[in-house]
Amino acid sequence: MNKRNKILQMLSAMFRMCLVFGLLSSSAAMAEVDSSYTLDAGDLLKVSVYGEPDLSFDKIQLNDAGTFSFPFIGTVRAKGQTAAAVERQITQGLKGDYLVNPRVTVSILEYRGFYINGEVRSPGGYPFIPGMTLRKAVALAGGFTERASKRSFNIIHESDANKVPNKANLNTNIMPGDIITIEQSFF
Repeated sequence: MNKRNKILQMLSAMFRMCLVFGLLSSSAAMAEVDSSYTLDAGDLLKVSVYGEPDLSFDKIQLNDAGTFSFPFIGTVRAKGQTAAAVERQITQGLKGDYLVNPRVTVSILEYRGFYINGEVRSPGGYPFIPGMTLRKAVALAGGFTERASKRSFNIIHESDANKVPNKANLNTNIMPGDIITIEQSFF
């Protein structure tokens, strides 16, 4: 019995690693999310200004207010904006007084996480990866417990102002900041 548990744990860990590597390689999903994704606290950005290494930063994490400080510009408000909108904001801030024709690129390195609770083996916060579905989120959280309902799931989307739980299925896409609850089965 003990040997069987070790094998199951090892297979589960290998499955999770394969899942993460598979998700990381989905660049098409990444591009789709990046273009419409609105930034918020906790997102990690890379800002590059072509030909200006002193104005390029490999890692900028948005603070709790969804802002960050940038040389010559001061506070950049990124919360609720796309990466492209932040690019334009930085470009406009640098244009004229500091640079003639700045070429700015803003990319998202890491998205804020999502949360999964209820009947999963390892509830908690996990990093969001573009293309994430509820099925993949459950796998990252170690799978269902023995008491988990395989049909009753709720998601509260961060973007929902009312924070109303929505019914979901295993193929439902999740987004950063979502809170997922896996219900208990009574039969």
